[in-house]
Amino acid sequence: MYDALEVSRHIINYCNSHNYSVSNLKLQKLLYFVQAYFLIASPKKNPCFVEEIEAWDFGPVVPKVYSEFKQFGSTDIPTISFYYENSDGNFFKTNLVKFEDNKISKEDKILINDVVENFKKYTATDLVKLTHNQEPWLNAYHKGGNKIIKIESIRNYFDEK
Repeated sequence: MYDALEVSRHIINYCNSHNYSVSNLKLQKLLYFVQAYFLIASPKKNPCFVEEIEAWDFGPVVPKVYSEFKQFGSTDIPTISFYYENSDGNFFKTNLVKFEDNKISKEDKILINDVVENFKKYTATDLVKLTHNQEPWLNAYHKGGNKIIKIESIRNYFDEK
């Protein structure tokens, strides 16, 4: 499994290299669908990333990723060349790291890119509407509660589809 930020950086750069728009809101929904796709279509049927997905007002969200890219608001996130890393929680020990898209295997990048390709024509709003009609979000959502969407809920729902 990968860190959701690594997966996000890959998605952002893939989208930018193909001239697809990707805001933080759309990125969140893409991560949800990537997780679902890995659970039902990857050889091992394991999650793609370790972080939990929560049911927020505007659909599924990975809080760590949301926080990383919230500065962009509703605008498209630019290509990631460098990012800040803070490994021990000390703000004063933050390092600027060159992004090298080498932590995700080629096979897994293909699966991730397939998801992006399948949803490239949808707006962030379209994806919010779509996820709001799916059981994993519906069953977890509680206004103001930000409850976790369980992996098994995602797996069971998409396995049936």
